[in-house]
Amino acid sequence: MAAERQGGGGGRGAGAEENKDHKDGKDNKENERPAGPQPGGLGDSLGLEILQIVKESQQQHGLRHGDFQRYRGYCSRRLRRLRKTLNFKMGNRHKFTGKKVTEEILSDNRYLLLILMDAERAWSYAMQLKQEANTEPRKRFHLLSRLRKAVKHAEELERLCESNRVDAKTKLEAQAYMAYLTGMLRFEHQEWKAAMEAFNKCKTIYEKLANAFTEEQAVLYNQRVEEISPNIRYCAYNIGDQSAMNELMQMRLRSGGTEGLLAEKLEALITQTRAKQAATMSEVEWRGRTVPVKIDKVRIFLLGLADNEAAIAQAENEETKERLFESLLSECRDAIQAVREELKPDQKQREHSLENDSGKVSNIQYLHSYLTYIKLSTAIRRNESMAKSLQKALLQQQRSDEDGKRLPRPQDLIRLYDIILQNLVELTQLPGLEEDKNFQKEIGLKTLVYKAYRCFFIAQSYVLVKKWSEALVLYERVLKYAREVQSGAGAHKNSLKELPDVQDLITQVNAEKYSLQAAAILDANDPHETESPSQVKDGKPLSERFETFCLDPSLVSKQVSLVHFPPGFQPIPCKPLFFDLALNHVAFPPLEDKVEQKAKSGLTGYIKGIFGFKS
Repeated sequence: MAAERQGGGGGRGAGAEENKDHKDGKDNKENERPAGPQPGGLGDSLGLEILQIVKESQQQHGLRHGDFQRYRGYCSRRLRRLRKTLNFKMGNRHKFTGKKVTEEILSDNRYLLLILMDAERAWSYAMQLKQEANTEPRKRFHLLSRLRKAVKHAEELERLCESNRVDAKTKLEAQAYMAYLTGMLRFEHQEWKAAMEAFNKCKTIYEKLANAFTEEQAVLYNQRVEEISPNIRYCAYNIGDQSAMNELMQMRLRSGGTEGLLAEKLEALITQTRAKQAATMSEVEWRGRTVPVKIDKVRIFLLGLADNEAAIAQAENEETKERLFESLLSECRDAIQAVREELKPDQKQREHSLENDSGKVSNIQYLHSYLTYIKLSTAIRRNESMAKSLQKALLQQQRSDEDGKRLPRPQDLIRLYDIILQNLVELTQLPGLEEDKNFQKEIGLKTLVYKAYRCFFIAQSYVLVKKWSEALVLYERVLKYAREVQSGAGAHKNSLKELPDVQDLITQVNAEKYSLQAAAILDANDPHETESPSQVKDGKPLSERFETFCLDPSLVSKQVSLVHFPPGFQPIPCKPLFFDLALNHVAFPPLEDKVEQKAKSGLTGYIKGIFGFKS
């Protein structure tokens, strides 16, 4: 308890944001009674939405970003506020007097909330220590101590909820919460059977609660069931159920990666399993050439490539697919980095092999090209998937207008196709594939397909600003690219199956051309489009058009044109130059008679000057 109180006080810096919110009055509601049946209501029973309170508190106070220290500080401050409100203080600042919540004083559901916050504080401290234990293994002992403290508080909460004053739903939630924390403690102790029993009990209770209430209320319970399902399968695998490994892999791939307690252990287990399989993998074949694979990280990546691609194909939504693409690209970059490290000390040997083999690259260089091909191809598929989702959003935007939300534009698609074309250019420059005519032909056809789609959306952007002639020229360019793809496909039809169909694009372009011509004719004949004199803007600033009335919306904007600044140069008269030509011809009168003659000086004058005599 002493360490826990010290930790709660030490969370002031991490929880400065909550202190500010508390000063602003945001946390005043926490001192009120939580939602649930209250005394005096139906059946005079106490109720507490345990899972809802826990989830809301965690999401609002740090756990959205994995900041357990901030959440622990919040729990400490909330405990202090609850004890003050309930007048349930643990002594004073000079002496500690322990108190326990008993069934006799259980007249308010905030007493249950008090114990719940105690458990949450101990749990958050344990999770904080779990993060720090990666670099400081000794903190694992403190972690287990805090988890045991959290389980102790949960047991006390469950014991109090067995009272007749508490409703049935709160009793079930307290049992599920107790089972969840117990399972986490057993999981950390690697007591797999006991942990699986606790998690199964928790899962069963939440499933029953989810079936007993409406869909809106059941969302939280179903989320908790999904969180603990991987833990159950992991425990089953460690007990001896080999089929659980495949289920864990599918769970990880469907969700795009696990989070929380299981994340590190599941990643380590998957890596260990693939490492065992990688021991039997010695080579890989690509485009008719067999290359030995000696780097373990590359073997593990190539073994998991098929599983990752299958998971991407089975992804349920775009967000999951995006996470899986990012995960695959990250693993591919790590494998490429491992190959680069092998390439550095082998530089001279590669140059020697190039001379002896008449331009044929070495095996390690060819393996690097293969991994780079996988990375670039995956990036192209990811961008193409994003482009398809944006196209669907554009179609929905044309059918229904939404306000207050940024809508997709054709310019977004143009950027994606630009990136795809850059990746295709990099593919043609891979070492070892410069002389592969079939490969270069495939990349050339793919380039034409994506150029056609890029031109189509550039034309769409011109249509939006009513540049009809430019859009029409671009539509003709799209048809040109599409016909080149159809004429050059021939034996490469299999490689173009995954690409968008150019025939659909040709049909769409022909329809767009007719609608564009009709819109251009209507725009030319529309009298409302001609500008009235009162709306004409000639670009002059306001100071030069005071005499004419003009509707200028820029006058109320931030970039208003009032005067020309800096002002332009204007011609001014030059300062005159005076040349006195008569001065050379003027004869001045003599002035010798008016100038005082200076007396001649000598030795006599010098002596007189010394003694002060004047002449």
